[in-house]
Amino acid sequence: MQIAVIGHGDAAPEECEAAYATGRLVAGRKAVLVCGGLGGVMEAACRGARETGGTTVGILPGTDGGNPNLSITIRTGLGIARNALVVLSADAVIAVGGKYGTLSEIAMALRTGCPVFGIGTWDVEGVMPCSSPEDAVERAVMAAGLRTG
Repeated sequence: MQIAVIGHGDAAPEECEAAYATGRLVAGRKAVLVCGGLGGVMEAACRGARETGGTTVGILPGTDGGNPNLSITIRTGLGIARNALVVLSADAVIAVGGKYGTLSEIAMALRTGCPVFGIGTWDVEGVMPCSSPEDAVERAVMAAGLRTG
């Protein structure tokens, strides 16, 4: 099972705290965490997952870099087009906060039928608002399980 955690690279401290908790919970459910591989929400989620023994995959926009908590780094050179790869690699998506890049990932996920769960993110039809990281991960794991059989 692969769960994408998406959000801004320059996130607010409370968004990073929520992302960190989300990463820990994703890893605790033995799911692979997929993200855009950079800082902010992505790095916080990866740090939480790695500290819990999880696997993290970063699909990077460029050909170098990535946060230090990635298990697997995929350098695409695709810029923001890599957002499609993040979403298409996921069985469910959890959006934490976010700006326009996050909104584009949400739209792609919804367009392709991938369930999206939100923690303090865009109020968009189809995004299921969650009260906490625990709520988001529980719902994402359930939805992902239904998609993967």
